[in-house]
Amino acid sequence: MNPSNPAEKVSIQSSSAYLFAISFVAAMGGLLFGFDTGVISGAIPFVKQKFLLNAHQEGFAVSNLMIACIVGASVAGPLTDRYGRKRVLVLCALIFTLSALFSALPRTFTELVLARFLGGIAVGIASILSPMYIAEISPAFMRGRLVALNQLAIVCGILLAYCSNWLLVDVGADNWRWMFAVEAVPAFVFIFALLAIPESPRWLVKQGRDREGRAVLIRVNGELVARAAYQEIQETLVLEHGRYRDLGRPGLRRALLVGVVLSLFAHLTGIDVIIYYGPTIFLKAGFVNASSALLASVIIGGVNLLATFIGIAMVDRIGRRRLLLLGLSGMGLSMAGVGFTLNQQAVAPLWTLVCILLYIASFALSMGVVIFVYLAEIYPTRLRGRAMSIAIMALWLSNVLITQVFPWMMEHLGGLTFYILAAICAAAIFFTATMVIETRGKTLEEIEKLWTRS
Repeated sequence: MNPSNPAEKVSIQSSSAYLFAISFVAAMGGLLFGFDTGVISGAIPFVKQKFLLNAHQEGFAVSNLMIACIVGASVAGPLTDRYGRKRVLVLCALIFTLSALFSALPRTFTELVLARFLGGIAVGIASILSPMYIAEISPAFMRGRLVALNQLAIVCGILLAYCSNWLLVDVGADNWRWMFAVEAVPAFVFIFALLAIPESPRWLVKQGRDREGRAVLIRVNGELVARAAYQEIQETLVLEHGRYRDLGRPGLRRALLVGVVLSLFAHLTGIDVIIYYGPTIFLKAGFVNASSALLASVIIGGVNLLATFIGIAMVDRIGRRRLLLLGLSGMGLSMAGVGFTLNQQAVAPLWTLVCILLYIASFALSMGVVIFVYLAEIYPTRLRGRAMSIAIMALWLSNVLITQVFPWMMEHLGGLTFYILAAICAAAIFFTATMVIETRGKTLEEIEKLWTRS
C-alpha cells in the first residue's frame, strides 16, 4: 500500500470514515447506558417523596437497576457468542425502549422497580457488547481511542440525563415521569441505526463465515491490514476452544483475575456515589434547593465530558496502566477532600463541589476511559463474551453494593464515608502497579500471547 497514491489515500480515508461511523453507532449503547444510570440521580428525590421511601428503599430504588445489570451481563456473553454481536445489540435497544416507556407509567413503587429492572438488563448487555464490538472491528493502533468512544458516549448520556433532569424539574408533580420517558427517543434511534452496521468480523470468522468476515475486515481496515488481521484471527482460533474452564489456563487465569478485580475497583472507588447521589450530597453539603443541586450535577457532567476527551487522547499515547495510576491518585485525594469538607461545617458548600469535580475529572480521564477498553481487549476471541460477562458481572456487583449501602453510610457515618472510599482508591493503586500489564499498540492476538508469557 502506497500512501502517496491519491487513489489509495481516498481508500484509507473512506475506510476510516466508515470505521468511525459504525463505532459511533455501536457506542450509542453506551449513550443509553449513561442516560439510564444518570437519570435516577435527578428523579430519586421526587420518587422518594411520591412513594414515601425510607433509606433502604431509596437505596434499592437505585441499586435494583444494577442487580438487573448483573443479569444482563450474565446472559450477554453466551447470547452474543451464539447469535452474534449485532443481533444482541438490537435486542438490547428494544429493551431500552420498553424500559423507558414503562418507567414513566408506574402506579406503584413495585411497578417502577420492575420497569427499572428491565432497563438494567439492557444496561448490562450494552456494557459488554458495545465495547466488545468496537474492539473486534478496530485495528490495533486505533483500538484504544475507538473503544473509548463507548465511554465518551456513556459520559454524554449521563450529561444528557443531568440536563434533561434540570430542565424538567419544574414541570409539575410528575416531573420524574418525564425524566424517565425522554430516554425512549435515543433508544428508538439506536434500533434503526444498528440495522446499517455489519457483524463483527472476528465473530464471523469464528462461525466459519470467512468470506463475510474478510469482507468486513477489508471494508474497515483496507486490503493490506485486513490480510494480516485475518491471518492472526485464523491462527488464534485454531488454538481456542471457547469453554469457561479454559479461563483457568495459565496466563488466561491472570487475565481473568485482573479483569474482575479492576471491575470491582471501577465502582468501589466511588463513582456511583457521585453519579447517582450527587444532588443528595450537595443538599447535605448546604446547597439551598433541588434546582441548584441539579445544576451542580450538570456542571459535574460537563467536567466529566471534557476529562473523557482528555483520556481518549491519552489512552493510546501514554498507555492504560500509567493512566490508571495517575487517575486513581487524583481520585483518592479528592475523596479525602470531600470527606474533610463535609465534616467541617465552616467550609462553604462550594469546596465540596470543587473536590467532587476533581474526583470526576480524575476518574473520567483514567478508570472511566480505560476499564472498558481493557476488558474488551485482554481476552481471546472465542472466550471474550464469556470472560467479559464474568468481569462485568463483578463490576455491577460492586455497583449494587455501593449504591445500596451509601444512603445508610451517609446517615450513620457522614463524611467518614469518603475517607473509606479514599482508602479503596489506595488499594486500587497498589493492585494496578503490581498486576496490570500494558496492552497499548498490540493486536488482540498479541495480547493473548502476552498473558501466557507473563
